[in-house]
Amino acid sequence: MTDVLTLDGVSAGYGPFHALFDVSLAVAPGEAVALLGANGVGKTTVARVASGLVAPERGQVRVEGADLTGAAPHRFVRAGVAHATEGRSVFASLNVEENLRLSFRRALGARGVAGALDQAFEQFPALARRRAQLAGDLSGGEQRMLSMARVLVEAPKLLIADELSLGLAPIIVDEIYAQLERLRAEGTALLIVEQHVSHALALCDRVLLLEHGTIIWEGPPADAADRVVARIFEHGEAG
Repeated sequence: MTDVLTLDGVSAGYGPFHALFDVSLAVAPGEAVALLGANGVGKTTVARVASGLVAPERGQVRVEGADLTGAAPHRFVRAGVAHATEGRSVFASLNVEENLRLSFRRALGARGVAGALDQAFEQFPALARRRAQLAGDLSGGEQRMLSMARVLVEAPKLLIADELSLGLAPIIVDEIYAQLERLRAEGTALLIVEQHVSHALALCDRVLLLEHGTIIWEGPPADAADRVVARIFEHGEAG
């Protein structure tokens, strides 16, 4: 079975700054993979390369076997890759429903908006209660939910979840992970970049540990907990 995502020998950076060095990874259909490491080791750059937001300097990016190296982000979206980015990524001056309508119309066309709205509000009841509220006035957790709802209603083949729990209360983190579990049960593959090691290990089939822009270890969650936690905290705060 063809992997839904493959990074093969990828090196990438930002101008003169090099963030990744010869990174190779694969995510199989329906698989959940955690990418862990200390702050600043390149985890978010991996996520951005995997969704087309950053073009690799070397190496290849494939989605279901198709070479999308250097392709525009919309090509990745059309191929079934969704990226829930770190931060809140909402239009602060629009209300909750307007944020969703804008995203759903672009992704599904005008006829798909009403059904997608119903589904989003069913999955995220807190958003339904605030549908007329400006996104900029939502709490941090509610903004993160809105960001997720904009990409998750039409279940993608692969969701790249980048630090979704960053700065959120534990009860909100639990709710977000419940949505990730639902997606996985429906067949969506997950690449999770996370600071909450326990949540990631509980959900994922396989763990990758990134250090200084290079994957230094790969294995099952049962073998990962002590190794990952010790390595992350040896090099700084988990992130």
